[in-house]
Amino acid sequence: MAAQTDYTRGLLVKEVKEVEMTGLWHDFKDTNSQDARDRLILHYSPLVKYVAGRVSANLPQMIENADLVSYGIFGLIDAIEKFDLSRKIKFETYAMSRIKGAIIDELRAMDWGPRSVRSKAKDLEGAMLRLENQFKRVPTDEEVAEEMGISITDLHGILTQMSYTSVIALEEQWAVGGNREDKVSLIEMIEDKSTAGPVDSFELAEMKDILADAIDRLPDREKTVIALYYYENLTLREIGEVLGVTESRISQLHTKAIIRLKGKLRLAKAHHA
Repeated sequence: MAAQTDYTRGLLVKEVKEVEMTGLWHDFKDTNSQDARDRLILHYSPLVKYVAGRVSANLPQMIENADLVSYGIFGLIDAIEKFDLSRKIKFETYAMSRIKGAIIDELRAMDWGPRSVRSKAKDLEGAMLRLENQFKRVPTDEEVAEEMGISITDLHGILTQMSYTSVIALEEQWAVGGNREDKVSLIEMIEDKSTAGPVDSFELAEMKDILADAIDRLPDREKTVIALYYYENLTLREIGEVLGVTESRISQLHTKAIIRLKGKLRLAKAHHA
């Protein structure tokens, strides 16, 4: 009986909290109340710490987690101000994407990725695309290394270096229309079958198809890494435990998958230019 009472009390507290949050949202959206805004920021601030923690797992140790949290707060504020209550989506889902985007934008602005690594990344992407067009399949590491004129060890070294500069690359913003402001992240291009997509955005729908097809054509292990990382929210270390390989190897697989996806999208974008 006591357990049942505690459970009922817990449900009641949850319902009261939900009613309170709904009131805060309407207060802020209807009257632009700064007090309601501040209380919403405070309530959802744990999301920033959570996202910053996940992002920091893939960054060099010199990047302080506290800095990521401060960058993410701006993303949270932006999400609160732009969130549309009429949309049937959870705010947490919407906000996490904005928070990630704010963190990544700030990291890119810092430009801590060496130019030499960016140059190697461009060479690697080009080599992969050339070999895929030539063989009509995904090339092996050995074939990519031979195409670039380097050893397998050097190739893996490049992938490791790139894993430090490819911060959650599926969040990268891409233009989908003639207006520079019309941008979405790569992850947003994957169709969510539970909601209706914008029927008036042909280019966005086409990009979704291209990205979905590109993901489907990934080697099995790379596809698994993408699924576990972006859809199951596992860390690279956790994925390594699932697949029975090192975190470093998972990082390399993730980086290769992102290179392939970016290459496909860039190629498709060039064809439509």
